[in-house]
Amino acid sequence: MKNILTTFIFAFTLVSVFAQQEAHNTQFMQYKLGYNPAFAGSTEAPCITALYRKQWIGLEGAPESQILSFNMPLNNQRIGVGGNIERNRIGITETYTMDGVYSYRIRLGQGMLGLGVQGSIRSIESEFQKTTTTQNKAEDPSALDMQQNKFLFNFGTGAYYSTEKFYFGLSIPRLLKSNIDFGDDEQEVSREVHHFYLMAGIIFDLSETVQIQPQVLGKYVVDAPFDADVNVNFIFSNKYIAGATYRLGGNEITGYGESVDILLAMQLSTNLLFGVSYDITLSDLKDYNSGSIEASLHYCIGKSEEGEYINPRFF
Repeated sequence: MKNILTTFIFAFTLVSVFAQQEAHNTQFMQYKLGYNPAFAGSTEAPCITALYRKQWIGLEGAPESQILSFNMPLNNQRIGVGGNIERNRIGITETYTMDGVYSYRIRLGQGMLGLGVQGSIRSIESEFQKTTTTQNKAEDPSALDMQQNKFLFNFGTGAYYSTEKFYFGLSIPRLLKSNIDFGDDEQEVSREVHHFYLMAGIIFDLSETVQIQPQVLGKYVVDAPFDADVNVNFIFSNKYIAGATYRLGGNEITGYGESVDILLAMQLSTNLLFGVSYDITLSDLKDYNSGSIEASLHYCIGKSEEGEYINPRFF
């Protein structure tokens, strides 16, 4: 069974045109820049986010990722700049992605509308010599019996609108459909595909010390099922956050989603937010793993105005 699951993960790394390719994060609300370049500059101070995710614990070759993200406003919040560094490992494949982001922001109604672009460089490395499949690799032009590396350039765009209580964004982070085969370019088997993202969230006051924050991240790839994370967080005294997320996907026969996720976060200081999450797997892989974990640190350098710090931790 372990060999079967390992082969499944290996096949997932050689995604076809019909598959979703990009990694997802349970704490997407702390990593909006990775999904939408127009988010840059929407925080009122320079902010750094570090995130670690270990998916499907106990399953050999399961996805693992580390992320470092930075963004800051310039020119009285009319311009936003930033960048992401992301490492993803799944099966025999390891990818490093570096994004440079620029956003131009205009006042619209009670909020700000950002229009963003990004350029990306991605390194893909696969260690085909570590596979144990009995398939004759010589018959597969995309699977060579040696370590392979490939560099890709891409660019993307997005729009992001936010007020003090609401945000909404649409984006396509990677517009080029680059060939991601390692074999003969004339025998293209797999390539990058467009990922469309929609994100939205709003905050309501339940009392003087309690707020509720529903939000969603929708993901769509042509010829693949629509996927989404539907989240509800409760915020206590502007310091503690507790919430849950339901992730669509999973088994179409049973009707269950991919996972139910628990999120906890705490404002450790005026500028530092720490969050953790745990995903309870609902799909057919639930019997072969112990769930997924994710941890994040969100630090805003703190723009001082008359001795008062502005902390844009939510939007």
